[in-house]
Amino acid sequence: MRNIDLSPLYRSFIGFDHLASMIDSASRNEKQSSYPPYNIELIAEDKYRITMAVAGFAESEVSIEVQENTLKVTGNKAGSDEERKFIHKGISERNFERKFQLGDHVNVLNAKMENGLLHVNLERVVPEAKKPRTIQIGSSTEKLIEDANKPS
Repeated sequence: MRNIDLSPLYRSFIGFDHLASMIDSASRNEKQSSYPPYNIELIAEDKYRITMAVAGFAESEVSIEVQENTLKVTGNKAGSDEERKFIHKGISERNFERKFQLGDHVNVLNAKMENGLLHVNLERVVPEAKKPRTIQIGSSTEKLIEDANKPS
């Protein structure tokens, strides 16, 4: 992928530096390895699930951390004292770190591990102040003005 020069955005747009930094971090995230494989699915309108294939890892060897708008899943395989001889090794048990950029107001609800899959459930919770609201035409603002002008 080509590198994109975003410096013109920084010079001419005030307040959009957050957008430019998100584009920068997204281009850096493409350099992550493809291990472990994962799915991102839409469960409901504002609910998501990330499923990662972490075969061979115990729950104690996987950690999940959220900092600002970044979800980081890390797997650290404890070293085995015994030497094992493989005829074929198709299950990778190497350490990993996978980062996901979360959108605004996206919260991690919970995580569970079953059958070699790690499921991380997320939900977008938009605050009431950010939700669209309906304004009634001819609403009580006229009545407020009339009430303010009445003598006491």
